[in-house]
Amino acid sequence: MLIYNKLTNQKEEFVPINPGKVGMYVCGPTVYDHCHLGHGRGYVSMDVIRKYLEFSGYEVKYIMNYTDVGHLVNDAEVGEDKLERRAKKEKIDPIEIANFYIQSCEEDFEALNIKPAIFYPRPTKYIDKMINFIERLIEKDFAYESNGSVYFSVEKFPDYGKLSGRKTDELLAGARVEIDSDKKNPLDFALWIKADENHILKWNSPWSIGYPGWHIECSVMSCDLLGENTFDIHGGGNENAFPHNENEIAQSEALTGQRMANYWVLWNMVNTNGLKMGKSLGNATNPKEAIKKYGAGTVRLWIISSHYRSVMDFNENSLNQATKNLEKISKFINHVQEKLAKINSTNEDLATIDFDYYQEKFKEAMDDDFNTPLALSVFYDLITQTYKLETENKITALDLKNILSFWNKVNSIFSLEIMPRDKEEIPQEIMQLAKDRETARKDKNFQEADSLRDKLKERGYEIEDTSEGFKLTKN
Repeated sequence: MLIYNKLTNQKEEFVPINPGKVGMYVCGPTVYDHCHLGHGRGYVSMDVIRKYLEFSGYEVKYIMNYTDVGHLVNDAEVGEDKLERRAKKEKIDPIEIANFYIQSCEEDFEALNIKPAIFYPRPTKYIDKMINFIERLIEKDFAYESNGSVYFSVEKFPDYGKLSGRKTDELLAGARVEIDSDKKNPLDFALWIKADENHILKWNSPWSIGYPGWHIECSVMSCDLLGENTFDIHGGGNENAFPHNENEIAQSEALTGQRMANYWVLWNMVNTNGLKMGKSLGNATNPKEAIKKYGAGTVRLWIISSHYRSVMDFNENSLNQATKNLEKISKFINHVQEKLAKINSTNEDLATIDFDYYQEKFKEAMDDDFNTPLALSVFYDLITQTYKLETENKITALDLKNILSFWNKVNSIFSLEIMPRDKEEIPQEIMQLAKDRETARKDKNFQEADSLRDKLKERGYEIEDTSEGFKLTKN
């Protein structure tokens, strides 16, 4: 199995630290708002990786955090906490904000068939351990206190920049040097920040009443739950390689003297019609909106139809194609199940299809840095081959059983919900248009009814009026 390691910028053979076991930590969302599809893409991708590791026989200890303090606006070191800004706007306690949006995330994860993590640590539950971690860094002379805040001394860690490839002299040359008399070096970053009187989330520490820096949180939580020794896989978004992941590495490795994680597996971003998707940019779509419009199965298939390291674009065409592909898979599986129920089988049946070939090709794709689009193409090829052989009357009961067995293996990783037999998964938006048209017809507003029929047709649906109500059919 090969994994692309951001630390070395190349594919490497996966060798776990402890045979048969994998420690995996994934940077989770900052819970001041709903997740957007960029998060959904990342966590579905990590879910597929986890499930393939489990499929391959590994016991995976999967950790994902929720950031509920310390992540400041614009990823800065001074200013307003993202949760506090939302809390002040809505006049609600920040922890209530965090709890609300954690529940929202969990709803998205459940809808997208993401397997729950073993632990979901939250920084607000780790304040004492963060203080202890920082104290040890000060004792080892990797950190210093200044005016009530504590900073990591970047110059004391020669490997700084090894994940992102950024050199400290280049960073200094390109830095916007701000007046900050507290820091010895402009590149030093905050481990503990002295709070001003308006800050809500703050705790006592040996240095001041304050709060933890964003980067220290993942270092402390991963050490606590996976141990201070090296763990196997660290997952996260590629846009956080610098400074967040880079600072994690510096803190953790300065303290332990060991590599933090052996494999850094980072997913790429999602664009909206060519522009980066982001809450701050105002073009973010959350999973609930996408699921309502297209269906959860379509959204998950859309995500795994691209490699996790590629940039994805959220647009109507790509989601419509995913809908068609899910319908194709669903109709095929339903057809195989129906045919198997009707076919006469004997103990002398032989398989016409070479399933060793398909299983080998599927494994080759997934072993090559979890290449889900290539793995999906293997199954699409099987669909084409099956229909061809069926027209030649060469499909046997054993073939059909093998197809379902192979699909069950594939789908233990992909976790796609198959559409019910003879029934399409109709998005709620389409169903609402049909209901509105039904109401218009009953009110004898035929012009409105015709307009709504045209809208349905534009979205790929034909509507038929029957004695039992309307019937929708996908074009």
